Amino acid sequence: MTTTHTMGSTARVLAPGDPGWPPLLTEAAHQRPVERLWVIGRDPASLGPCVAIVGARNCTMYGITFAKRLASDLARLGVCVVSGLARGIDAAAHEGALRAGGTTIAVLAGGVDKPYPMASRRLYEEISAHGAIISEKPPGESARKHHFPIRNQIIAALSWSVVVVQGELKGEGKRSGSLYTANAAADFGRTIFGVPGDVNSIVSEGPHQLIRDGADICTSAEDVLDDLEHRLGYRLGVIAEDSPLPEGLEPDERAVMEAVSRSPARAEQLAAAAGIDLVRAMRVLSGLELEGCVAREGGGVFRRAR
Repeated sequence: MTTTHTMGSTARVLAPGDPGWPPLLTEAAHQRPVERLWVIGRDPASLGPCVAIVGARNCTMYGITFAKRLASDLARLGVCVVSGLARGIDAAAHEGALRAGGTTIAVLAGGVDKPYPMASRRLYEEISAHGAIISEKPPGESARKHHFPIRNQIIAALSWSVVVVQGELKGEGKRSGSLYTANAAADFGRTIFGVPGDVNSIVSEGPHQLIRDGADICTSAEDVLDDLEHRLGYRLGVIAEDSPLPEGLEPDERAVMEAVSRSPARAEQLAAAAGIDLVRAMRVLSGLELEGCVAREGGGVFRRAR
């Protein structure tokens, strides 16, 4: 194993057979051989079972909210969220995992020392500290258009399943990056999930087509977990009831989180327990839901998600 210093972090090379090498890459080697990976951060093999969450760059708020919540719910159960660091759904997936205190892997099209896009520099640094940045390309190499399909193949090969949140159909012979990832996942025998969305939205076309073609429907983390636990052969852990609250909460957010930690409840019950009015409680709950701290169940009941 060799190392080099980049951006204040140490990039190292992993090869098949090294202790930190992702086991699913070995399984997929007959379809997609990978000779080496450059890594910044933790060894990919140490981060738990992987699920990819991918989607459109030009996504909707619905897509961002769903991706964050799904990633958060999976991460708090020990699932490592894999994505491509792109703006939109990819960034939301990474952020959701990190906000839950979980792990995430960003697969880059260029060298691991070159965050792409540069607007994701802060997120890149956070992933470096709490997860892993990986690439087949050596440090110093810029991302080029033809590198992205290669990047997407690795995302699929690393993961037990791929969830496509949003993505466009681009016409005959053309596929969005997220649909290319799903196609690669099918080649590797992975499970593909499509997230249903607004039938009038162009970014719903991709996942809806996947569902028509036989992909499983994903409406919550439970859909992914059922499949993942079946394939792993064991149950994933759950958050402890007395676990610490997320850091950085405002006073009203803390009061609501303390209330929902005691028991799932409707908004008006949580407002009363937190000592705030219902309008304020709804605003707080919406923000906490967006951050993946609470989840909304049927009947308007909220539960703690992390």
